[in-house]
Amino acid sequence: MTPDDSGIAVRARVRVGGGLSRSSPRPCRGAGWTPWLYLAPALVILGGLLLYPIYQLGLISVFRYTQAQVSGGEPTAFVGLGNYSDVFSDDQFWSVLLATVVFAGACVVSTLAVGCALAVLLTRVRALPRLVLMLAALGAWATPAVTGSTVWLFLFDPDFGPVDRLLGLGDHSWTYGRYSAFFLVLLEVVWCSFPFVMVTVYAGIRAVPSEVLEAAALDGASQWRIWRSVLAPMLRPILMIVTIQSVIWDFKVFTQIYVMTGGGGIAGQNLVLNVYAYQQAFASSQYGLGAAIGVVTLLVLLAVTLVYLRLLRRQGEEL
Repeated sequence: MTPDDSGIAVRARVRVGGGLSRSSPRPCRGAGWTPWLYLAPALVILGGLLLYPIYQLGLISVFRYTQAQVSGGEPTAFVGLGNYSDVFSDDQFWSVLLATVVFAGACVVSTLAVGCALAVLLTRVRALPRLVLMLAALGAWATPAVTGSTVWLFLFDPDFGPVDRLLGLGDHSWTYGRYSAFFLVLLEVVWCSFPFVMVTVYAGIRAVPSEVLEAAALDGASQWRIWRSVLAPMLRPILMIVTIQSVIWDFKVFTQIYVMTGGGGIAGQNLVLNVYAYQQAFASSQYGLGAAIGVVTLLVLLAVTLVYLRLLRRQGEEL
């Protein structure tokens, strides 16, 4: 035995308090608060930007707050859940809520399908086509919603738009019918939303070991089978993030609907919750009623997100 080995053996036999000495040091007191200290400035800023507006939204929703109160002609009156009662007793609210859920669901599914398909395509093309596709997608992502909505509205214009001419539809008006207008808005929403899904999923695919994909290809798996059985399970945490983000973004769509359908379509046939709340608050000067619709929208989004996270947790995913 060498001197170094004997020294190690002697140190291993040293007892502290009747037991062998521990190799890992005891954690310092207060070490658990260190991450929170670093996060404190960001949490304070987020609290001011998020929590305070939510508090004000909830506060206005329990008062009768109209133009008379804004101008100071009448005092504000506490109505409790009166605004919520008016909202839930309105048949139009339930029809708008159903339309919002269906429209948002269609947008989320379409965005995920297009984004994931293009992410897989990026791994199959060469460097130059990949760069062109990435730049084009990022350009769509960076385009302001008002600008993108105006461009898409021009493309499908019955008088000057090129789409009707290419499809041979004559002077067909896409914004006249309820479902065609929703479909047109869906195309614009997917166009400006899929780059986030594409870039995020592409980064996740690049992190997957190439040996795994090569082994699946050698076993004779098709591209669809590789995605369904290999990539999708490995990318599930990333897919969870982009799905939740898409649900939040698409459920609260406002600009695209307002610009492309002229404020909600003919007789309000294309209203969604955000546009409906805007009309109640600003067009009708029922600010308390509009705030109540905003609170309901927030609660619906929280409920959908929590249900989705709970389903993932049941499947064994770490959250």
